[in-house]
Amino acid sequence: MKSLIIVLAMVLSWLQGGAQVINSIGDENMKVEKGLKPQPKKTETPYVADIDTETPYFQYIDSAQNYIYSRDWAKAEQWLLKAFKIDPDNPSNSMVLSNIATLQRYQGRLADAVKNYSLALDMTPHAVTLLLNRAALYVEMDSVQLAIDDYERVCELDMYDTEARYSLGVLAMERGDTKRAEDLFNEIKRINPNSGLYYEGMALLHKHNGNHGRAAELFSQVIKVQPSAQLLGHRADCYLAMKRLNDAEDDIRTALEMTPDDPYLYLLRAKLNKLRFQRDDMTRDIDTAASLGLSRDYIKAQLGE
Repeated sequence: MKSLIIVLAMVLSWLQGGAQVINSIGDENMKVEKGLKPQPKKTETPYVADIDTETPYFQYIDSAQNYIYSRDWAKAEQWLLKAFKIDPDNPSNSMVLSNIATLQRYQGRLADAVKNYSLALDMTPHAVTLLLNRAALYVEMDSVQLAIDDYERVCELDMYDTEARYSLGVLAMERGDTKRAEDLFNEIKRINPNSGLYYEGMALLHKHNGNHGRAAELFSQVIKVQPSAQLLGHRADCYLAMKRLNDAEDDIRTALEMTPDDPYLYLLRAKLNKLRFQRDDMTRDIDTAASLGLSRDYIKAQLGE
């Protein structure tokens, strides 16, 4: 079931651009992506808030935003820390701590990131964006129950939040509770009948249950509306299970053009090469997937090696 956690981590990266850098609690503005363990990917242009630059506190925040533009996470973090230290009682410090956590997460300092998300939540315990950020981080750290706790809290606070329900559904599958997963995905459909997360969740559920044909159909519906490398990878995996090798090859090729640094796609291509008895090519793809962050034990388990 470990593969579902990896699936969820990738989907959360797509949903949120990784963790969210926010300008005000509850608003999703600038997005700092983490990728997979972590693999930087192209992000949308960060949004810069109108701020009062007449005080050092906001000047420091402004400087941090400039370093976010240039993708210098360490310097951005330093300026936010200066802002926090110069005015520790400022009501905006929940936002500042959350952004510090996001930047630490991107630098791979996960324990520090958890600490600062938690401090931010102590200040604003009903901030859904902070809970989603911390939950996604817990998923990355394999702290599944803690992630579940945060996602369930989001559901309590926001009866219309589909992201938390989707994530809970995937985690339910990881624990073998497919009925709970299906109920959560159906809840998403009740909230938003046109939600791509409903179709994607049901596709993952069918794939999990071995119904690869139906899963591929559902993935195709989402891909038509919002194509992504992750979705193409999921559909390719279904095609591999059905021995539709040419279709799988097309999806893997297209996905790699979109995200050439995604280790999961090289694992899929290794599966494809194994089915075609191209052992040398399979070995090269295994090495590439491992160099990009997947463990060799996980790769071997997926390949049945």
